[in-house]
Amino acid sequence: MPDLLIELFSEEIPARMQTRAAEDLQKMITNGLVEAGLTYASAAAFSTPRRLALTVEGMLAESPSVVEERKGPKADAPEKAIEGFLRGAGVSRDDLEERETPKGKILFAKINKPGRPATEIVAEVLEHTIRHFPWPKSMRWGNGSLKWVRPLHSILCIIVSEDGAEVVPMQVDGIESGNTTSGHRFLAPDEITIASFDDYEAKLKRAKVVLRADERAETIWHDATNMAFASGLEVVDDAGLLAEVSGLVEWPVVLMGRIADDFLGLPPEVLQTSMKEHQKFFSVRNPKTGRIERFVTVANRTTADEGATILAGNEKVLSARLADAKFFWENDLRVAKSDAGMATWVKALENVTFHNKLGTQAELIERMAVLSRELAPMVGADPVQAERAARVAKADLSSEMVYEFPELQGLMGRYYAQAAGYPDAVAAAAEEHYAPLGPSDDVPTAPVSMAVALAEKIDKLTGFWAIDEKPTGSKDPFALRRAALGVIRILVENDLSVPLDRFIGAQLVRNKGQAHDDIHDGLIADLVAEIAHHGVFGAAFRTIMEKADHILHPETVEKLEVQVPHKSGDLLSFLHDRLKVYLRDQGVRHDVIDACIAMPGNDDLTLLVKRARALSETLKTDDGENLIQGFKRANNILSQAEEADGVEYSYGADIKFAETDEEKALFKALDAAEAVIAPAMEKQDFTTAMSAMAELRGPIDAFFDAVQVNSDNATVRRNRLNLLSRIRTICTSVADLARVDG
Repeated sequence: MPDLLIELFSEEIPARMQTRAAEDLQKMITNGLVEAGLTYASAAAFSTPRRLALTVEGMLAESPSVVEERKGPKADAPEKAIEGFLRGAGVSRDDLEERETPKGKILFAKINKPGRPATEIVAEVLEHTIRHFPWPKSMRWGNGSLKWVRPLHSILCIIVSEDGAEVVPMQVDGIESGNTTSGHRFLAPDEITIASFDDYEAKLKRAKVVLRADERAETIWHDATNMAFASGLEVVDDAGLLAEVSGLVEWPVVLMGRIADDFLGLPPEVLQTSMKEHQKFFSVRNPKTGRIERFVTVANRTTADEGATILAGNEKVLSARLADAKFFWENDLRVAKSDAGMATWVKALENVTFHNKLGTQAELIERMAVLSRELAPMVGADPVQAERAARVAKADLSSEMVYEFPELQGLMGRYYAQAAGYPDAVAAAAEEHYAPLGPSDDVPTAPVSMAVALAEKIDKLTGFWAIDEKPTGSKDPFALRRAALGVIRILVENDLSVPLDRFIGAQLVRNKGQAHDDIHDGLIADLVAEIAHHGVFGAAFRTIMEKADHILHPETVEKLEVQVPHKSGDLLSFLHDRLKVYLRDQGVRHDVIDACIAMPGNDDLTLLVKRARALSETLKTDDGENLIQGFKRANNILSQAEEADGVEYSYGADIKFAETDEEKALFKALDAAEAVIAPAMEKQDFTTAMSAMAELRGPIDAFFDAVQVNSDNATVRRNRLNLLSRIRTICTSVADLARVDG
C-alpha cells in the first residue's frame, strides 16, 4: 500500500501557530481522504518555522468501487418527473428497476460509482485544505487570491509505492506541486529532490533542518544545560519558552552570553522576565546565590566565529533592555523608601478605575482592607497586620516596573514593601494575595497572606454579583470561576473553618452601598456588624433601619433587603458548583456532594469537604452502600404513610410495643448509633459518625426482612413508623442520604 508525503513550504510561520497548524493539516487531509474512500494505517504531522509536513502510511492506491441505490418516483409518475430523476441519478431509463412497495410501484436506480485513483483524490483534498486552512491570521501577497499565514513558496506532494515516488499533479494560485523542497535558508538553500519520508527527513537534516519540534527542543535543552553546568550554573526551567524557541529555529545552535555587572543587582525575576519577553533568552542562575548571571540564546545557524558576533550583538541589545529595567527599579525604590512610601502609589490608584460600576482601585483596596481585618481572626492572622497588608498589596500597580511588566505585579509589591520597611508577613501578602492563579499553583499558607488573598477574591466575587456580572456559559471575562476556586483551595488546603455566608453578605452590602449616595459609611458599617453578629439578613436589616437617622430611598431599601440575601445565596451556590468540580477531580461523586450541601452550615466549605470525603469513603464499603438501600426503603415507606395519613411520624417510638427480636435489635442499634453520632457531629468528627451510621445496615436489613411495617394493629403500625422516623432522623443528621443515588 502506498504512502503519501506532503510539505507546504513558506516564509516563517509564527512559533505560536506551528503546533496547531500541523494538527489542522493532519486532520483536514486525513478526514478528506477517508470521506473519499481512501483509508490509511497511520499519519503524523510535523512543523518547522518554514514548513508544515504530513506523512500518511498504508494508504489505499484507489478508492473502492461502490454501488449506490437511489429511490425515485412512482412508476406511473409524470414523464417529466421521471426524466428529472434520471438526470439527477445520471442513469438511463433502462437502468431503472420497478419494485412493488406498500405505496405502490416505485422506480429505483442503481448507480455504479467506480473507484478513483489516489492521486486524483489527494489533489482535490490538498487543494481544498490549502484554500480553507484555518490560520488565526493570514495574508495575501502579489496578485493572487490565495491566503496563507506567510507567502507560500512550494508544495511537495508525492505518493510513494514499490514502483517509486509519483508526484501528485496539482496547482494552487500558480504554485505547482512537485517532489522538491529546500533546506536551511542560509546554510543549505539549494533545492532537494525527495523520494520518500525517510529520505525527506534524512536529507533535511543534512541540509541543516531538524524536522521534529521535540527533537529541536531536546537539543536546545541538552546543549543549554550542559553549557551552564560546565560553568557551575543552571538553566532556569521554562517549558513555555523552550516550546516557543524550538519553533523559531530549524537548526538550533545554543550560545551562552554574559549579563553586564551593572545589572546583576536587579531582582532575578526582573532579569528573567525582561530576557524572556523581549529577547526569548533563557536565564542562567548561580545555584549558590540564586542570582541570574548569564543567559542562553538559540541561534538559527552556525558561524565561522562560533557565534561570537551573534553573542556580541545580543549582549548589546540586552544591555539596552536591562538599562530600562534598572531605571524603573531604581526609581521605584526611591518612591518606596521615601517618607510617603507606598502610600504615594495607593493615592495614585484613586484615579485608576477598577470597574465603572465598582469604583476605583483605591475603593477596592479600602474594601479589601476592611474585609481582611474581619477575616484575620478566622485564619489566625493579626487583624492590624492583615489590614495593613491589604492596603499596600496592590500599590505596585502604580510602579514603573509593573507598568512595563504587568506579569510582575505582586512580586514587585513584595520587593517594594521590604524596601519600605514593612514586616515580612506584609511583604509576603503583597506577593501572594493573587494566588492561586491556576489549579496547580501553590496556595498561600501564611496567616496574613491567607486573609488578604481571601479578601481579594471574596470582594471580586461579591462585587460582580452585586452588579449582575456573573459568568455565563463559557464566558468569564473577569475570571470569577478562578477566584471561586481560589477561595475553595485556600480554605480547604489550609484546613480553615470559615463561615462564608456572613462575609459574603457583608461585602455585598459594601459593594451595594457604594452605588447609593443615601447610604453613608456609618450605616454600612452598622449593617455589616449586625449581619456578622446575627448571621441573618432580614433581622440585621430591620434592626439597623430602625436606628437609621434618615429615611432611605425605597429603591435602596429594596436592593439591600431583598437583593442582598438573594445574591448571597446565589453566590454561595456558585461556590458550591465550583466545589463540585474541585471534588469530582478527587473522585467524590456529585450526588455525595449534594447530600452534604443540603446540610446546615454548608457555607463552611472546609467542613463541607470533610463531610463529603467521609461520606464518600463510607459509601465505598459494602455496609455504607447497602445502608443507602435500607435508608431509602425506610424513607419511602415513611413518606407515603405521612402523606396518606396527613400526620408526621416524628416521635413516640417505644420498644415496649416491639413484637419481634429484629424490631428490638433495631431499637438498640439506633440507641447505640445515636450515642456515637451525636457527640461525633458536635466534634465535627464525620468519619466516626459515618462509620456508626454504616453499622446500622445489618439491623435495618434484618428489620425489613422480618417485620411488616403496616401492621393491622394501629398502635404497632404507628410505633414502627416512628421507628422509621428515627432511622431517617439519625441518618440525615450526618448527610441528606435521600440525595445519594442508589
